[in-house]
Amino acid sequence: MAHAQSKPNWFAIGISIAVVVVLVALGAVVVWLNNQATDAGPAPKGEIINSETGAISFGEGEDTLAVYIDFMCPICNQFEQQYGEAMQKAAADGKITLEYHPIEILDFRSQGSAYSSRAAGAMFCVAEEAPEKAIDFMNAMFQNQPDEGTAGLTDDQISEIAKGAGAEAAASCIEDGTYKKWGTAQAQQHEIKGTPTVEINGKRLDMSNNADFQKFTDLIG
Repeated sequence: MAHAQSKPNWFAIGISIAVVVVLVALGAVVVWLNNQATDAGPAPKGEIINSETGAISFGEGEDTLAVYIDFMCPICNQFEQQYGEAMQKAAADGKITLEYHPIEILDFRSQGSAYSSRAAGAMFCVAEEAPEKAIDFMNAMFQNQPDEGTAGLTDDQISEIAKGAGAEAAASCIEDGTYKKWGTAQAQQHEIKGTPTVEINGKRLDMSNNADFQKFTDLIG
C-alpha cells in the first residue's frame, strides 16, 4: 500500500523564515550602531590641518615633533607650562615642525559632559576657521583647564575663550559640536592610551627614559 505523502509544515517554515528575517534585521542594526559609534563625522580642513592624521601643524622644520593632548589632562597642562613656550618658539624659528593632536581619552572624567571631546573638537574648529589663533586658543584652554571629575567648561564658555583668543569665527563651529567626535577617532587611530604622548619623526618616545627625554630637550633647546 502506498504511503501517504507527507505535507510540508508551512507554519514551521513560516516561523523559520521570520526568525531569519529578524536575525538579518538585527545584524543590520548592530552594523549601523557600530558605524555610528565609530563615525568621526566630517573631517576638519584647513591650511594647518592634516585631515587624515588629525595633526594641527606649526612651523616648517625638518624634524617633526608631535604631541598628543587631552584638554582635561592635568599632566598635559604641566607639560605645556614647562615646555610649551620652547616648543612653540622652535616651531616659529623654523627649527621644527610642531604637530598638536587634540584627542579624547578622559571623557569618563567629566560627569557625562564629554568635555575632552568637546574641547578637542573646539581646537579643530579654531584651527580651521582662525589658524593664526590656534596656539593662543590652546594656551588659553590650558590656562582655564577644569579639574578632572568636574563637568568641565560649557560650549558657551569654550566659545568665549575662542573669542578672547581672537577666534570669533570659530564660535558657531564650537557651539554646534561639528568636530566633537574627532578627538576620540584620533585617539583610536593612533592607539593613544595616555597623554601627553610625544613622538619625534613618527617614533614614540618614552619620556621616563633618559635617552628619549634628552632627544626631546635637544630638539627644542
